[in-house]
Amino acid sequence: MPSIAEPMATATDGLGAQLVLAVEALRASVPVAFPTETVWGVAANARSDSAVARLRRWKGRDAAQPIAVLVSRPDALDRDGFEMTHAARLLVEAFWPGPLTLVLRSRARFADGIASAAGTVGVRCSSHPIAAGLALAAEQAGIGPVTATSMNRSGEPAVTSHSEALALESHTSDAPYVISPVGSDAGGGAASSVVDVSGERPRLLRRGAIDVRAIARALAVLGSDGSTLEVDA
Repeated sequence: MPSIAEPMATATDGLGAQLVLAVEALRASVPVAFPTETVWGVAANARSDSAVARLRRWKGRDAAQPIAVLVSRPDALDRDGFEMTHAARLLVEAFWPGPLTLVLRSRARFADGIASAAGTVGVRCSSHPIAAGLALAAEQAGIGPVTATSMNRSGEPAVTSHSEALALESHTSDAPYVISPVGSDAGGGAASSVVDVSGERPRLLRRGAIDVRAIARALAVLGSDGSTLEVDA
């Protein structure tokens, strides 16, 4: 098995060393800010009550709002106890890794505030090399999965640039450590689309980077007219 310094280390200058520091921060319950193909996210150990509580304090986020998690690759879903529906597998095959968050049921125990009141958890698998490297490094270190919430204080816009992330790093004592290999930044696109695939019919909860028509086409095999996708957003 590769060391935590190895995942994606040659893809972005200095990333291997940054991942080592990021894992040390996660072990100490310090949140870690990282770029994705959309906006910047913040990682914390999703199984640690203290780590998630610290993340919530920094964001000023309501305790009733669930927080999504980040996995390194699709096969981590079964390992982490997520219950995969047929619709979920279709969307994973079509769009992962990529800007799509799936809402699934899980048999695993997460920290308070990760799962919704209904017991579902949002899951993301990013195509950004730094996000993917961080998720894999945390998993290999026995941490995680980690959170994938956006980097912003509650009510403020999501962070889209490295300079904005650094400006927030010193906002409070609970502020996240920012992964900063040379040339790193988020893709700057729209936030991820969110689809609830925990029930009998998939439901679009948030419009985002993936067009709703593309999502409906990926699910069309479930219905003769492709109309199986309910749209709440």
